Formats: sequence, C-alpha cells, structure tokens
Amino acid sequence: MLLDGTVAETDRVQAPGDFSGKVRREGVNLQVIATEEGRLLWLSPALPGGVHDMKAAREHGIVEVCTALDLDAFADKGYQGAGGTVITPIKRRPDTELPDKHKRSNRAHAALRAPVERTISRIKQWRIFRHARISPNRLTSVAAAILTLVIYT
Repeated sequence: MLLDGTVAETDRVQAPGDFSGKVRREGVNLQVIATEEGRLLWLSPALPGGVHDMKAAREHGIVEVCTALDLDAFADKGYQGAGGTVITPIKRRPDTELPDKHKRSNRAHAALRAPVERTISRIKQWRIFRHARISPNRLTSVAAAILTLVIYT
C-alpha cells in the first residue's frame, strides 16, 4: 500500500496550530492510503496543518496497523524513522553524495509511489480541499464524505 500526507488549505487565519510550513498557509493535514493501482483506500480525519506527516501517521495509528497486519507501506521522506513495515527512500547525509545504487533505489521507490500522488491530485480536484471556506473542524466530515463518494462511485 502507499502512504502520503497532504495539506488542504483553509481561509481561517491565525487558528492555533493550523499554519503549515509545508504550504505556508493555514490548512489541515490529511493522510492518504492508496493501493498500488492508485485506488483510494482511506482518507484520515483532519488534523491541524502544522502537524508533521510522521506525527499524523502515529496519531492515526497507521504504522501500528501496518505492522500488525504485516503490510508494506511505501512512504516519502517525511516518514523517515517510522519503523515497522513503512519503507522510505534513502536520505543522503549532509555534505555527501548518494551512491548510484541508492539513487537507483530512490528512483524505483518514487516510481512505485507515483499512484498515491495521482490519488492526492484527484482528491484535491474537489474544490473544498483546494481552498476551504469553512471551519477546519468540519473538514473531517468532508473528508469522510469524499472518501465514501470516491469508494462507492
């Protein structure tokens, strides 16, 4: 399975914890789990936009569930150190270059993760996730509704 996080922007200014350095705006953090074909399996409840992807995955129990079910989860570098069965690309150390074999490994990893990026782009086609004009607290209900619509249509 494929794991990634995204930030859905909101127009609520100066809400505590909602500012995301990732998009430099207020928003909510959503975790996305998709299949290798790019089919959406799960869309998390909304957390404040300032929450890091790794913290959000831990808060939702994604790492523990993957480990308990022995599912490999391919994730990006934001999930480095997650442990369990979460597989992340290899990071280079400061002031060093990655060997070619690690670069090839990272390219293959990125190719495997491409469907989750397309899934996120399809989720963001919903106007409410591009720029929400409602309270961030209500985006959890919106995420659940969109998950239901995507799965059952």
